[in-house]
Amino acid sequence: MRLMKCGALGEDQNSPEGMIAGDEDTDRSKLSTAGIGCLQLETIKLTSGNEEFNYMGCTEKDRKALLVFKEGLNDSSSGRLSSWELLTLSLSNNQFSGEIPGFGKDLSSLEILAIANNNLSGNIPSSIGFLGSVGVLLLNNNNLDCELLSSLQNCTELDTIDLGENRFSRMVPKWIGETLSYLSILDLLSNLFSGNIPRQLCQLSSLHILDLANNNLSGIVPHCLGNMTALISNSYKYYYWQNKCINLVMKGKELEYIYTAGLVKSIDFSINNLTAEIPEEITGLLKLGSLNLSINSLTGKISEKIRNLKMLETLDLSRNQLFGSIPQSLSSLSFMSHLNLSYNNLSGKIPLGNQLQTLNDPSIYEGNQALCGPSLVAKYLGDEASQGPSSIGDNGEDKDDEDGSEMLWFCTSMALGFIGGFWGVCGTL
Repeated sequence: MRLMKCGALGEDQNSPEGMIAGDEDTDRSKLSTAGIGCLQLETIKLTSGNEEFNYMGCTEKDRKALLVFKEGLNDSSSGRLSSWELLTLSLSNNQFSGEIPGFGKDLSSLEILAIANNNLSGNIPSSIGFLGSVGVLLLNNNNLDCELLSSLQNCTELDTIDLGENRFSRMVPKWIGETLSYLSILDLLSNLFSGNIPRQLCQLSSLHILDLANNNLSGIVPHCLGNMTALISNSYKYYYWQNKCINLVMKGKELEYIYTAGLVKSIDFSINNLTAEIPEEITGLLKLGSLNLSINSLTGKISEKIRNLKMLETLDLSRNQLFGSIPQSLSSLSFMSHLNLSYNNLSGKIPLGNQLQTLNDPSIYEGNQALCGPSLVAKYLGDEASQGPSSIGDNGEDKDDEDGSEMLWFCTSMALGFIGGFWGVCGTL
């Protein structure tokens, strides 16, 4: 998941306003505020406080322009314009390096902190606990490391956390599920987290986007995921950062969602070391739109109750150790537009009918040696034709895989039998 300003990817990443250098005179190279223009100051709230706001890094021209604007307002209360209160700090998509500096108590009203897509290193400073009002924390795509500090527990208003594509390690903290009760989006994609997926995450009743992909997580998929309220009900989450775009890996590729983040309901645990069976409780997540459990070591069968996930658009269970047949009930998922069951140990006939008829890409099922169906027959025949005559080894035997040939003729005979039976029945009507 990626949250960014719409069109930010097309902006000049090398503008002078975005440059930053570490302070060579200090022990720790910290994020410098020198040279940061005020052009990214997105929100100013007028309050009746008396605290003077310090425009760090603004040029003299910027300061004067803001003060002229302020003085031009008619303030009948003679108090509201006494200070400026920063609500949004957006420093994403620059080339900032060094460590994140400490946060002062004067930023306690900050609601959105976005320093994504930079070259920041080190850990999140413990002073982030002073940001008691922050609701959106975007630090993705940096080089931040170490474990997540417990001081984040003080940010109890958080509803969106994106720390993806960093180097955070150790276990996913249990306190995320115990203290951040408003959390709706949690993205820890592409880090170095290890250990089990904490069951406490199941307590987050508002969580509707959970991305833990590409880590070193092990153990089972928690059965309690079936209790996640936001993935069961029709609830819609409104975000006050609706002028942003969310980027999610959905339908096998990264897609951009504008203004509709609150409608997305997704779980992504792909590229980990998860084992055991897929818990049947997941089939109770009636409003789940995307489920990606690919590239793990999951075993067992695909439950017939998969039919309950009627809103499912994307299902990726590829590259696991699943066995048994593909349930016929999968064909009843009318919203399904992306399916990947490749490279498992599935067997039997590929179900036909309804939505599966529109998903005729043979790569969906490849790598399952005991599967057969019309789409795989077409693929095998196409492969045979493209390879030309079989090569013969020194001992005069065919080098082609005998099992593959047997499966080809088996599936071909089944397909021909199906077609013959179909016309036989129709001929009697």
